[in-house]
Amino acid sequence: MKPNILIIEDDPDIAESIRYNIERDGAFTAHVALTGEKGLHIALGRAAGEGSGPPDLIILDLNLPGMSGFELCRRFRSEEITRRTPIIMLTARTEESDKVRGLELGADDYMTKPFSVRELVARVRAALRRAGFEAESPKLYNDGVLRIDYGDFAVECQNQAVKLTRKEFALLAILARNRGRVVPREQLLDQVWGLEYYGEARTIDVHISGLRRKLGGCGSGIETVIGIGYRFRGCTDGAEAGVD
Repeated sequence: MKPNILIIEDDPDIAESIRYNIERDGAFTAHVALTGEKGLHIALGRAAGEGSGPPDLIILDLNLPGMSGFELCRRFRSEEITRRTPIIMLTARTEESDKVRGLELGADDYMTKPFSVRELVARVRAALRRAGFEAESPKLYNDGVLRIDYGDFAVECQNQAVKLTRKEFALLAILARNRGRVVPREQLLDQVWGLEYYGEARTIDVHISGLRRKLGGCGSGIETVIGIGYRFRGCTDGAEAGVD
């Protein structure tokens, strides 16, 4: 089961940016609470329909309206269900006394705004490892028609090997790990070509077209979402419908 991350942050833009980056490679699930009260209810399992059990890690903003991050941290450490849950604090405050207070209340890590989201994700992984929770992406995808071995970089469609370039494989792996979800073209560019890529964005479309062609019947599982990106629906229906 994927680690469940609870983000308690009152700025919707910052919260959404964190959630997007936490979930982008398919290794985590994340839920957002814009108030301390809602975050507390979600963490303690009192908010119906929110989350899937207690969080495995909490990202906590200190400067929340109403119930502050300090109060929340103290409360989390007093409740049995969250007593051992790793907490990473976020704050715009730079005073050493605030950092010391947060750590003394039981926070496991502390980041000052503005911060690198990539560094935050790396700290999430490190905190989970320290807690004995090894967060790993799935090593194999198999829907009965399409098989992807992420470790061996091997792909089979209907038991036939498919030879892909490194970038084609990376695109397919990202889409499969996010099955059923739309992956924006910007995210694909970022993860496959890197942040320093300044070429034509249309290169994504060209590679997806080539990927579909090489996958044959399995290529119908990759759906274009006009103006946004691509979604992988799985190949069972599409591939079976395309069999002669």
